[in-house]
Amino acid sequence: MKRYYIGIMSGTSLDGVDAVLVNFSGSSFSLQHTSYLPYDQSLQSALLGLNQCGENELHRAALLSNRLSALYAQAVTHLLEKSMINPEEITAIGCHGQTVRHCPQPESGYSIQLVNGALLTELTGITVVTNFRNRDIAAGGQGAPLVPAFHHEIFAHRDIHRLIINIGGIANITSLPISGYVSGFDCGPGNMLMDAWCLKHTGMAYDHNGSWAASGRVIDNLLQHLLSFPYFSQLPPKSTGREMFGLDWLQSCLAGNEAARDVQSTLLQLTVQTIADSVQTCYPTARELYLCGGGAHNSALVDRLQQELPDRSINRTDALGIGVDWVEACAFSWLAQQTMERAPGNLPAVTGAAGSRVLGAVYPA
Repeated sequence: MKRYYIGIMSGTSLDGVDAVLVNFSGSSFSLQHTSYLPYDQSLQSALLGLNQCGENELHRAALLSNRLSALYAQAVTHLLEKSMINPEEITAIGCHGQTVRHCPQPESGYSIQLVNGALLTELTGITVVTNFRNRDIAAGGQGAPLVPAFHHEIFAHRDIHRLIINIGGIANITSLPISGYVSGFDCGPGNMLMDAWCLKHTGMAYDHNGSWAASGRVIDNLLQHLLSFPYFSQLPPKSTGREMFGLDWLQSCLAGNEAARDVQSTLLQLTVQTIADSVQTCYPTARELYLCGGGAHNSALVDRLQQELPDRSINRTDALGIGVDWVEACAFSWLAQQTMERAPGNLPAVTGAAGSRVLGAVYPA
């Protein structure tokens, strides 16, 4: 029996909306169709503005939730048109929403993803599952990363210890051992700082294939200063976001006379080094690495990562059946299925939660 779900992901990179239509049939998983809708500059700027304190935040956040929900509904429409499937045939939409604050520390304990689940249900006529992170946080966890549970379900191999490394705005790692607990955590900045620096100095949204970074040189003193930030030596479970690694943080570390391309090269090396250090320190026996997320397209980044980890094979998740751009959206379709079936969606060994929990809030059609 076919069970269709839609997964929607808009990540820390703030580039746009990834949407997938998947079929869960029995124990099998099949990616049917995909859709991508980019953010325009005004939406990007408005979302960035909510990553720090400002005037009339609640009103701005509510308006952006509605605006995002309309864009999510548009992505759903595209998928239904491609597949020629009626809304009534979709069990649920799993929508991550757009993160604007992630503060899972015990003294604060919250994570905010903008989406109006009720409006998205009204616009699509489909049940919506959203707000996945806060149940895990309520149970003492980080609320992130949540995708390792999906990685285990789809990518694990009974005879091979694999690592799945997602390089989005933030880079995170999932360990899929032959036996024992699945684990994972946020390594640190992925594309987020590189994209912001590139936009500031070139006007381009990202550094295509890392070519601008490759034209510069790594500033060793700056790299060591960045790597000395306490987050990188903190033990898992841990997760992070723009609150910790924004342009303000980077600017505070600069002398002011650095060449922009050299800073870009250093930021690329920061992403590479924190991933490589995580692999070598936490998972020395893993030999197969699979990359996903936008950073998997950055050939300079992948080349440097291979240089840092010469004894590991590095491939893309395409080799495992899901293209690098769609893994996270697929994960939230799977998380929605877990919620609808009242099954746990978190991994306490990853997030640090007190136990397994059914995640998400449901808005029935």
